[in-house]
Amino acid sequence: MSPPAISQQRDSARAGIAAQQGQKQPTAPDTTPKPPMSPRRAFLTSLVIPGYAQTVFGRDRAAMLFAVIEIGSIGMARKAAQDLQEAKGLPRDSVVASYKIDPNTGLAVIDPKTGLAVPDTYIASRFTDDRIKARRTHYEDWIAAIIFNHLFSGADAYVAANLWDFKANIGVVATPRSAGVYASLRLR
Repeated sequence: MSPPAISQQRDSARAGIAAQQGQKQPTAPDTTPKPPMSPRRAFLTSLVIPGYAQTVFGRDRAAMLFAVIEIGSIGMARKAAQDLQEAKGLPRDSVVASYKIDPNTGLAVIDPKTGLAVPDTYIASRFTDDRIKARRTHYEDWIAAIIFNHLFSGADAYVAANLWDFKANIGVVATPRSAGVYASLRLR
């Protein structure tokens, strides 16, 4: 290194500071905004509770959609499970169609042991094996809807966590003459 020229002056900002060799300069604090939740955590929380991570990211409409689908699917799965249990419980049951009638009196014949009218014809159960199978399929479909809602909510939360600071708006516009797609991007 060559000696400084006579016309050169020492930096006035550092004039009174003697630089210490081997000591690191302090780094500025990181001012980059952090997401409210990591993508992994967002996926897992919305996988367990559909719509939860969406509320953290301020996507209340999406959260409400996932919650409504979840509640509706659970209600319908419960009803389908009850229908399946009813069908399984009554496969060989029958209903009395008519009772034996005494031709002399025109009244139903009463059994002397039980005191009840004596059945004449029966209607077979409406719960055949095919109907039980259909009810089981119906129940499984609602369980699949619940699982799909959990997975889709988790995937949506994962994407929302990765794009949490991207302020873009995309939509569809319909006019009497045409339809179009618009996109807007807000820069700060």
